Amino acid sequence: MSDEPQRSSRGEGPREPHSAASEASSETSPEASPGAKPKRPRRTGWRRLIPTWRMVLGSFVIGVLLLVGLFVLGYYLVRIPAANATAIKESNVYLYADGSELARDGSVNREIVPLSRIAKNAQHAALAAEDRDFYTESAIDPKAMIRGAWRTATGKGKQSGSTITQQYVKNYYLGQEQTLTRKAKEFVIAVKLDREKDKDEILEGYLNTSYFGRNAYGIQAAAQAYYGVEAKDLTVGQSAYLASLLNAPSEYDVVAHPENKQAALSRWRYVLDGMVKMHWLSRAERAKTTFPEPRREMYASSMSGQRGYLVAAIKDYLTAHDILDEDSLAGGGYRITTTLEKPAQDALVKAVDDQVTSKLDKKNRKADRYVRAGGVAIDPATGKVVAMYGGIDYTKQYVNNATRRDYQVGSTFKPFVFAAAVESFARTQDGDVITPNTVYDGTNKRPVEGWSGGPYAPENEDGRDYGPIPVREATDKSVNAVYAQMAVDVGPAKVKQTAIELGLPQGTPELNPYPSIALGTANASVLDMAEAYATLANHGKRTPYTLIEKVTKGGTDDIDLPRRQTQQAVSRTAADTTTAMLQSVVDNGTATAAQAAGRPVAGKTGTAEEDQAAWFAGYTPDLATVIAVMGQNPDTNTHESLYYALGLPRMNGGGAPAQIWAQFMEQALRGKQAHSFDLRLQPGAEETEEPDLDSDDDWGDENEEYGTDGGSTDGGSSRGGTDGGTADTGGTAGTGGAADGGDTTVGGLMAGDTRGIGGLTGIGGATGTGGPEGTPDPGGTTDTGGTTDGGATDGGATGGGAGGLGVLGTRRN
Repeated sequence: MSDEPQRSSRGEGPREPHSAASEASSETSPEASPGAKPKRPRRTGWRRLIPTWRMVLGSFVIGVLLLVGLFVLGYYLVRIPAANATAIKESNVYLYADGSELARDGSVNREIVPLSRIAKNAQHAALAAEDRDFYTESAIDPKAMIRGAWRTATGKGKQSGSTITQQYVKNYYLGQEQTLTRKAKEFVIAVKLDREKDKDEILEGYLNTSYFGRNAYGIQAAAQAYYGVEAKDLTVGQSAYLASLLNAPSEYDVVAHPENKQAALSRWRYVLDGMVKMHWLSRAERAKTTFPEPRREMYASSMSGQRGYLVAAIKDYLTAHDILDEDSLAGGGYRITTTLEKPAQDALVKAVDDQVTSKLDKKNRKADRYVRAGGVAIDPATGKVVAMYGGIDYTKQYVNNATRRDYQVGSTFKPFVFAAAVESFARTQDGDVITPNTVYDGTNKRPVEGWSGGPYAPENEDGRDYGPIPVREATDKSVNAVYAQMAVDVGPAKVKQTAIELGLPQGTPELNPYPSIALGTANASVLDMAEAYATLANHGKRTPYTLIEKVTKGGTDDIDLPRRQTQQAVSRTAADTTTAMLQSVVDNGTATAAQAAGRPVAGKTGTAEEDQAAWFAGYTPDLATVIAVMGQNPDTNTHESLYYALGLPRMNGGGAPAQIWAQFMEQALRGKQAHSFDLRLQPGAEETEEPDLDSDDDWGDENEEYGTDGGSTDGGSSRGGTDGGTADTGGTAGTGGAADGGDTTVGGLMAGDTRGIGGLTGIGGATGTGGPEGTPDPGGTTDTGGTTDGGATDGGATGGGAGGLGVLGTRRN
């Protein structure tokens, strides 16, 4: 065995335990462990609450890693959402033909425009105000956040700590709520957006979604609201002011809050100085820039005055012609250029104000409460509506008096009857071709002849008897008895079709093929009548009316417009001969007030039953205009008579309507060369013949040579793709003939041959070149081809067949 002591193994007995005192001694004694580092004493008291640097560092590292992890997780989990509904909602903008603004509609006043339509200085001003390093820095700018917080804290004005990208995300994708969740989403989406979108695209979106005050969203709406200009036309000073509004639109509106003008000026100068600092503006230009005072806010409704009527008519046109549907219009974003000309529109409004509105005394004259007015002016050559008057104010009277179809047109319909007569080479019951010189019986309440639908005896105005009277004079004096008979001679169905071809809609209320059609029982609108009269002014060529010049979406995409085809509605001869007759109405008849226009004028007055409406429809070679004054109870909306309205015992078409017309036409055409009518007339129409009332022979049998077959014609006219000629139950027929207004043979006579044309038509007989024979029976029966009790003759043209008479009553003027 070794002499060295052996360590006890696990199986050996336990070692002797050390005492506690010896352990304590060994721990405190330096000799026990020479060179060992002494342990740090334990912290006591308040020091135990202070974390060590290791704890701080560890917590920071863990926090950073956690934030990075959360950002990475959010980056992959959070997607760029679709735009919020408010951000993309726009108004529709309606423009006059010259590009000036007419109106805006929609719940959000915004018009989104591309960056190319925003002035460069406006772009720079926004950057100078909100994010000068936009093009060089990332979507998140800590320096900007610190700078914005510092300016706000030191009272140097509010400045957002968010970049333009962040503000755009808030405006376009999220919302305005102030929550940590929204802020976190804004942060993540801004970073993603900065990677996925071009800077110009982000700036464009920002400028189109930002709120500028005055209910203006986007810089285009703001430019209009504060300065009445397009965003592309903003000056440096204007741009700097709008940029100043971005963070405090209400506070810096110097019109609404003049007490804040100094603060607004300070902000404005800050923006300009920023533009100079970023080299977007020279110091010289900065020095000469003065503060541009914004215009006063328009507190009136955007649809007040005429705007509401015009917008409603434009929308109706867009939807009726399948250009846009109602849902698309409701979505907004359309820029609609109309055919309306602002000077003409202003002139029409002023004419109504001067001739009617200013003369109303609603307190002392009950009838003045009922007065309404409507008007439309159309360029005959193009069909473009250049002016429309819908009523006193859309917010007070929302029914458009220019487009409503519930008032009778009165005697303004009579020219359509005569045009139909010339167009179809119609003859009287006695076989005479109807011309301006044909003589009819103008006896009051004379029963019409040749109508099988029942007795009809219209009353003339004031019950006046005219006796034998030429058509021209009967038109001047608006003799109902003559035109009711003429409608039967032509054929009421033919009259109705001619009115439709001239421009009245197929479904016009009360446009019925009865003798009463001649007296204006139809309820056509002012716009309808203006289109029809424009066709007469254009030598019978009809171009469907339009209110639309151009429609774009988003400022760039053109919307296709329907093609409008011009057609020859009636021959030129028919239209021009009618025009010559209507010139006589202005020169010698009920429309002399229209002479104040100072130009060659053709027109016709009209008055509905019981003076519930009065009309004047007329034209020059350059412009066709129709004016109507109507009576409507503002409380019950029922039609009312206008007796003693404007202090006058009667309301006639030759009064206020003709006066409005004349003032408007003089103003609208001022400075434009006056043109005379270039007319191609019906053979014999040039001659003015007076009836020979001294000879009893003038009222005899039909002329043997030209009157025996009573009204058949060898020719007709072709126009606009329709068959030449028509056939009525009485035998009027066309078999071809001239195109586009060319003359054809009439009852075997060549154009220009006046044999038998212009003879006298009496109660029962007719004259021709051979002289009259015979005397009519009291009941209206002649020796040849006569009728009794208004029944059809062998040769008399009848139309419409059996049926009711429609509305019977008096039409005047």
